[in-house]
Amino acid sequence: MVEFDDAFRQRLRELFVWRRDVRRFRSDPLPAGTVDRLIETACLSPSVGLSQPWRFVTVDDDARRRAVTDDFRSCNADALNAYVGERAARYATLKLSGLEQAPGHLAVFADKASDIGHGLGRATMPETTEYSVVAAITAMWLAARAEGIGLGWVSILSPDRIHAILDVPGSWKFIAYLCIGYPEIECDRPELEQAKWEHRRGAGEFTLRR
Repeated sequence: MVEFDDAFRQRLRELFVWRRDVRRFRSDPLPAGTVDRLIETACLSPSVGLSQPWRFVTVDDDARRRAVTDDFRSCNADALNAYVGERAARYATLKLSGLEQAPGHLAVFADKASDIGHGLGRATMPETTEYSVVAAITAMWLAARAEGIGLGWVSILSPDRIHAILDVPGSWKFIAYLCIGYPEIECDRPELEQAKWEHRRGAGEFTLRR
């Protein structure tokens, strides 16, 4: 059995601490093969029934990227209108995507129609298909950070429009649109915490004991 020492565990925790949802990217291109390598790491993640439901779409076409950016602007305007007063003013100052700066764009879907895994573990909780994809994204996020690369998860998008823009099968459920690139700055505090939108809470607030 492979063993990991205390020094490794401490460094691993530091990796978790310094992982950030990046919105501000440098324009430097990523080395050739970077995104493919990160996808390979993501595919090492656990999945319900070994179903491997993740589907990755690298978005290199300029027209498709512009369409995704336009959709973000539309959805972001709608989101702003849902807030009022001081909260709306604060929302308007937030930078919530790096779509125009990030050199890499990656859309991630869950294939709900795949028969890989033969349905094991999904009869009572079919949503574990999507959970498996999220686990893969987390693995990719940490692997990227270990290389000094940032990921930004853009969720202010219309799933239906993203499906149309990227022309993917209807059985695929949109999970995430990721911006990938080198961050302008590195910080161990979430940007939304720095902007006083929300603050990180301790584990005790989310833990019940029975």
